[in-house]
Amino acid sequence: MTRYLLRKSLIYIVTFFVAVSIDWAIPRFMPGDPIAGLLGRLNADPLAAQELERYFTKVYKLDEPLLDQYLNFWKGLLHGDLGPSIAFTGSSVVSLIWRSVPYTLALLIPSILLSYFAGNRVGALAARRKWLDNTVLPFSYILTATPYVWLALVLAYFLGAKWGVFPISGAYDFSMQPNYSWEFVWSFLNHWFLPFLSLFLVAFGGWAIGMRNLIIYELEADYSNYLQSLGAPNKLVRRYAYRNAVLPQMSGLALALGAVVGGALVTEIVFGYPGVGTLLIQAIGVRDYFLLQGLFLFIILGVLIGNFIVDVAYVIVDPRTRTGIQGS
Repeated sequence: MTRYLLRKSLIYIVTFFVAVSIDWAIPRFMPGDPIAGLLGRLNADPLAAQELERYFTKVYKLDEPLLDQYLNFWKGLLHGDLGPSIAFTGSSVVSLIWRSVPYTLALLIPSILLSYFAGNRVGALAARRKWLDNTVLPFSYILTATPYVWLALVLAYFLGAKWGVFPISGAYDFSMQPNYSWEFVWSFLNHWFLPFLSLFLVAFGGWAIGMRNLIIYELEADYSNYLQSLGAPNKLVRRYAYRNAVLPQMSGLALALGAVVGGALVTEIVFGYPGVGTLLIQAIGVRDYFLLQGLFLFIILGVLIGNFIVDVAYVIVDPRTRTGIQGS
């Protein structure tokens, strides 16, 4: 087991190094000049613009050779410094990300986890109850085929603009400042509900269909037929079927949780939600090298950590995996 974890850790470290190197390179191969974009927003006259261009290029060290920029990036990364933001002058990349991450986590973690547990439970019930299968399955197919952006727009129009049940923009009332009062919490939950609902419904359909199909496959497998021929209770057979069916779903859950720091890009834009996805769009729009690097880095870390957790969970949950490790 220890040797297995060490081998896996080494693979993830190498993957992290390669992925982060690509993360550093991607913004620099994008068309456009971040300094030119910054000067365009300042509306400086041509003479001042030349001086400012030299100044900002030196400040952000974009005049150095690419190898020096790459080494400086790793040096800063190891010290927890992702550099200054070009788009948000005077702010560090770390502070901008940490400002957006809580909103994204508050939106995505509940929607992913609740849709996972509810979808799996309903899908498992639908696999052995015909009336539920006839109602849930068509509904789930519709949900999982529905684009996030379309459902978000429909919810925003009917529950927000038309009927005025929920607000459709921001994370809380624009007249308020974040605090720990019940008034702020209520405002936050009201703004949170519609983006949460759009993400939950689409994900719920996918989990329900996946679990329903996996349960049916497991119930028709040889070991299920063998247990039934021995006279095992149906409850015991279904329990083994559920345990085997949930393993592939765990992989999907790990990937979904790993990508959580990437934000729900379209949903956040539709509802004007100040999460990581919105910040990423802003960084792409102004070619902010350092902010893009920082955001992609968080996404890379999230995906790798999610995959590592599911690797370890498989060893703990599935005895066949432990047997394979011991035999290797």
